[in-house]
Amino acid sequence: MIRWLIVIFLALLLVNGLSRWLERFGLGRLPGDFRFKLFGREMFLPIASTVLLSMVAALIAKFV
Repeated sequence: MIRWLIVIFLALLLVNGLSRWLERFGLGRLPGDFRFKLFGREMFLPIASTVLLSMVAALIAKFV
């Protein structure tokens, strides 16, 4: 189980580091991605982008 936690942590770091680059392609600005301010802080919920990236990852895993 600790191996999966490390993999998830590294994947989140990778996506976080690539987020500015991915925004150039429209990820983070899809219709299901929510940005709102709450208590003076900007919150971001990338629901549609997460679904899209999961589908891409599943297709890559299927063919590899």
